[in-house]
Amino acid sequence: MPDTIARHTLTTIADLEALYGQPGETSTVKEVARITPHYRAYIEASPFASLATSGPEGLDCSPRGDKPGFVRVHDETTLMLPDRRGNNRIDSLRNIVRDPRVALLFLIPGIGNTLRVNGRAHISVEPELLDSFAVEDKPPRSVTVIKVDAVYFQCARALVRSDLWNAAHHVAPGKLPSAGQILAALSADRVGGETYDREWAGRAAKTMW
Repeated sequence: MPDTIARHTLTTIADLEALYGQPGETSTVKEVARITPHYRAYIEASPFASLATSGPEGLDCSPRGDKPGFVRVHDETTLMLPDRRGNNRIDSLRNIVRDPRVALLFLIPGIGNTLRVNGRAHISVEPELLDSFAVEDKPPRSVTVIKVDAVYFQCARALVRSDLWNAAHHVAPGKLPSAGQILAALSADRVGGETYDREWAGRAAKTMW
């Protein structure tokens, strides 16, 4: 088995390029080092992004969401992302303070294209900046300031194949384990369970910001 795996594993860039060939111009000309007006329109329409970071303990990719435009375009090479209430693991922030490299993937409901941003980030707690992101008089604890290295759109094939925005294919919540069930199973019933699921919506509404 190990020999079979080795024979069928690509291990060099040359191997990859021999298999896939070279990208066409439409795949390369779209990448720029600034936020163009077209790309700004995507960012300001997006209510959701995945934030990828890297640190000594490994990789992290976590969801970020808010009203459309929640990621602020400060200028053509700077984005600002408020850190809203969450679970206080702060995995992404732990990574950023030790390795500034970040990547964002923006999704827009109903739109097939996604937008990718690569850059370098730092964490700001400047009071006026935090106040400028306040919602219901509640500022975020910090703002991730991202200097853009590359911006480009990703074509719609993945979302078309997945049929992601088709409501007819949405999964009913009851068909998958709930958060309470998962927590109870992993903690030998110390936390989670039906009480957790029943109270989550009210608890989240009080701690959204």
